[in-house]
Amino acid sequence: MDSVSVNKFRDNLKSLVDQVVSEHEPLKVTRRGGEDFVVVGADDWAREQETLYVLQNSSLMRQIAESSRTHAQGGGYVPTAEERDEILGV
Repeated sequence: MDSVSVNKFRDNLKSLVDQVVSEHEPLKVTRRGGEDFVVVGADDWAREQETLYVLQNSSLMRQIAESSRTHAQGGGYVPTAEERDEILGV
């Protein structure tokens, strides 16, 4: 994660925010007399929140682990050609 001073952030606000959004990389802003903070794009923030939700949900994690096991064993649900086309938007 890149880091900039609050003064540099203030002077280059638009370009730094554009960079955070386009590169999907958070930016740490440091302050001498206060707490540092992080700038992150809204879509990236939402994605991180969803990931945290899944990781904290033991039921979902069990389902993911079971799906991974059945996939590795070559088992599990196989969609029909019609279902596959619908999923892929073909």
